[in-house]
Amino acid sequence: MTTPKTTTPINYFERMYAANADPWDFENRWYDARKHALTAAAPSRPRYRSAFEPGCSTGRLTALLADRCDELLAVDAVDDAVRIAAGRVAARPHVTVRRAALPHEWPEQTFDLIVLSEIGYYFSDDDLTGVVERTVASLEPGGDLVAVHWRHPVAEHARSGDEVHAVLAATDGLTRRTLLAETDFLLEVYGRTPPDVLSVAQREGLV
Repeated sequence: MTTPKTTTPINYFERMYAANADPWDFENRWYDARKHALTAAAPSRPRYRSAFEPGCSTGRLTALLADRCDELLAVDAVDDAVRIAAGRVAARPHVTVRRAALPHEWPEQTFDLIVLSEIGYYFSDDDLTGVVERTVASLEPGGDLVAVHWRHPVAEHARSGDEVHAVLAATDGLTRRTLLAETDFLLEVYGRTPPDVLSVAQREGLV
């Protein structure tokens, strides 16, 4: 019998932050610096009205996304992560960092940019469905969804990064505009449809 996939409990992450304020070593690895830079550069527009980053961790990606947005909401389920991320962006009044456990504490407002970075594989089947449904519902028509996930097996993950992206690819209301597939991670950008998804060159009249 297949063991049901369960959502990783919050205390798993709380223990990680209690042992190390930077549990994934974001501050020291070129891999993460490069991946975060690619993620922040991936959205198709030069600027966004309102962005949402669930699972912001220590805020390293948050700080990069802040340069692209008039308003940015970043949330995490762990108090220590929220404190660290909030400190990183304290000088940026257009960025709000707060605690929220997803998918049940999803924000009520709508966004023209949502970034799902390294969080999809921590959810059970039902909770991942909830996250994707809420993402589509709160993403404005024509808005961008950026998704990036690690591709290698991890015992604590309910599924692989490729499986997360397969769910997104099969979701109504999303059309892929960008695909970067590396050995280590998948990075995709989806447009919220309708309207039809145009490339950057098409949008600027180059094609």
